[in-house]
Amino acid sequence: MCTICCRDLHPDEIARYACHPCTQRVDRQLLDLAGPRGLYARLGTRLVPGSGGGGPAVSGSRNAPVPLRLDVLNLLTAGGPVLGPLETWVRDWEVRGRAELDEAGTLQRRVDHAVGTLRFNLEWSAMNHPAFEEFAREIHLIHRQCTFHVAGETPPRAIPVACPCGAVLRVTLDTPGARCYGCQTQYGHSEVLRLPVAERRAAAA
Repeated sequence: MCTICCRDLHPDEIARYACHPCTQRVDRQLLDLAGPRGLYARLGTRLVPGSGGGGPAVSGSRNAPVPLRLDVLNLLTAGGPVLGPLETWVRDWEVRGRAELDEAGTLQRRVDHAVGTLRFNLEWSAMNHPAFEEFAREIHLIHRQCTFHVAGETPPRAIPVACPCGAVLRVTLDTPGARCYGCQTQYGHSEVLRLPVAERRAAAA
């Protein structure tokens, strides 16, 4: 069974942690991040308030407006939620003898190196790394955050769904999967969307 979408694996996918379509989706999301026209590079064009999906700069207040959008700036930092996780996974694969971390050069170069390394080892990871589902979920989150700021897309609305154990999970239509914090059951994309919508009282708890 694919650890991401939870569908049964085809005969040529046996012994993999993820099916071919899910692996290819991770590859496309990684590819979107890198390069001079990639999502990470384009974040730099959204640093000034009013330049992207963050809305127009606020005027008319006594205090001077913040010169840069701090949420976007945070995504561009070395330890931020883009480069930080990417290099953490490269470091993880380095321990397994499958990669080499390179922290030299500009942040863009480091992102490109990390993405290239992760894509080069993607098939190996889908077949051998027991945490591939966690890796895919992090790449999906990074991709979604960057896309939101670059394209100005409205983030998907969270829907509260009820696990049979009674826990309420908040998911969106593009959630790749979720693990219940109550019983630790792992749900794939289609499975978690089939859970019943939580009652309003439980959702507010």
